[in-house]
Amino acid sequence: MTYISVLLFILSATSLSATKPNVLILAIDDLRPELRCYGAEHMVTPHIDRLAEGSMRFDQAYVQQAVCLPSRISLFTGMRPNSTGVHDLQTKFRETIPDAVTLPQHFAKHGYQTIGTGKVLHDEQSREWTQWIDTYNLPGVNEYHNPETRAKIARLKQEARAKGLKGEVLRRYTKGPAYEWADVPEVDYHDGAMTDLAIRALEKVGNEPFFMVVGYKKPHLPFVAPKKYWDLYDFNFIELPDNYYSPKGAPPIAQMTWGELRAYSGIPAEGPVDRITARRLIHGYYASVSFVDAQVGRLMEALEKQGLVKNTIVVLWSDHGFKIGEHAMWCKHTNYEIDARVPLLIKTPDPDLDAGETDALVELLDLYPTLCDLADLPTPDQCEGSSLLPLLKDPESKWNELAYSQYPRHGGVMGYTVKSPDGRYTEWIREEQGVVVAREYYDHRIDPEENRNVVNNRAYMSKIYQLSAQLRKVRKQ
Repeated sequence: MTYISVLLFILSATSLSATKPNVLILAIDDLRPELRCYGAEHMVTPHIDRLAEGSMRFDQAYVQQAVCLPSRISLFTGMRPNSTGVHDLQTKFRETIPDAVTLPQHFAKHGYQTIGTGKVLHDEQSREWTQWIDTYNLPGVNEYHNPETRAKIARLKQEARAKGLKGEVLRRYTKGPAYEWADVPEVDYHDGAMTDLAIRALEKVGNEPFFMVVGYKKPHLPFVAPKKYWDLYDFNFIELPDNYYSPKGAPPIAQMTWGELRAYSGIPAEGPVDRITARRLIHGYYASVSFVDAQVGRLMEALEKQGLVKNTIVVLWSDHGFKIGEHAMWCKHTNYEIDARVPLLIKTPDPDLDAGETDALVELLDLYPTLCDLADLPTPDQCEGSSLLPLLKDPESKWNELAYSQYPRHGGVMGYTVKSPDGRYTEWIREEQGVVVAREYYDHRIDPEENRNVVNNRAYMSKIYQLSAQLRKVRKQ
C-alpha cells in the first residue's frame, strides 16, 4: 500500500468516526429521582444537576420491573420482562433469549468499540463487550473501612468456617452493617476506583467511535461512603417520610418485608427499625447519592478534557427507585410509584435537539430504539419500546399516555401495573389460572404518594375498566 493510499485510508476512517456520535451511559443502582435537578432542594448533587442543564430531563420515566437484573436486561435488549423471561436475579437471559442482540452487541456490529465496567447487566456481562474492564477485585478497595467493622466481619468469617457454612447462609452470617462512614479517600471504595479506570479508558479511545457504559453500584446497600459526603447532610434535620405507614386499603400481596435490608447486621429480622436507625439509613442513602454524584462529575470532566463532549451522547438512568421508609418499607421490589419511577437524562451533541424537561410517560426499554435513532443505526425487530427522538426534538410532542411495569410474588402471582397521567392501576394475577387475586388504584391527582387504594370507589370504575383492558394487551405481548 502506498503512502498516499495509507493516508487516504486514515482520513477516511477518521471522517467515518467523526460522523458517528460516541455514547456514554451512566447506569446508577437504586437511584430515585430525589436530586436537586428534580426539585429536591435538600440534596447535594451539583454534578448531575450540571449534566441535567444540558440534557432532556424526563420527569416521568419508568422501569419495567423494580429489581436489578430484570430491569437491566429489559433495557439492554429493549424487551419487556415477559419477553426476556427474566423476573429474578438468578435467571440467565442467554438461556431464555439466546439470540437477543444487546445494545453493546448492536453497536459493536456497526463499528463501535464497546466498553463496559461496573454493574451493567448485573453479573452476566463480560462476553457482551469488545472491552470489559473488570472491577471485581481492585487493590485497596473494600466495602467497609472502619477497623472495628472489618475486625467483626473477620471474626464472623472464622466462626462461619468452623461451622462449615456455605453459600447464601455463609454470606448472611458474615454480613456487615447497613451503613458506615469512614475518613478515607473515595478511591478506596469501588465506585471511586472504577471511575479512575473509566477515565483511563476515555484517554485511550482514539478515533474509533465508542459505546461505553459505566455502572455505579451506589447508592445500593450498604450505604457506605467517605465521611465528607455524610458531612454534607445534618442528621438533626433528617426525618422519616410523612407516609411512614402502609397504604390504606392496599392488599397484603402488594407489600414486601424488605429482606434485602434485613440481611445486614443491626437490622431486626422482623418488625420496624427504630427511628434513630431509620434516620441513619436515610442519612446514609443521601451520602451515597452525593458520593456517586461526585464520581459522575469526575467522569464528565474527563470527557471534556479529552475533547469528546462535542460528539458524545450522554445518558444517565437508574435501574429502579428505592424506598427509604415510604409506606413503612425499605428497598424496592414493589409496583409502587416510588420503586418504578427513575431519573432519566439524555444529553446529545445535536444542536437541533432540545435540552429541557418533559412530563411525557416514557419507559426505560425506550432507550434502545432511541440510541439507535441518535446514532443513525437500524433498530432490531426485538425492540418493544418507542424511540424518544420525537420528544428530544419537541418535549411537547404527542406521546404515549401509559407506562407499564410488573413485579412477581410467590405462588405464581404477577403484579401488572400501568401508570396513566391521572394515577396508577395494578392487577395481581395468578398466571396459571389467569385469575385476578387483588387490585389497586391510586389517584395521583389527589394522592401522588399512593397512600390510599381507591380501587373499590365506584367513581373510578370507568377509568379502571379502561386501564385493565390496556394491561391485558401488554400482558399478552
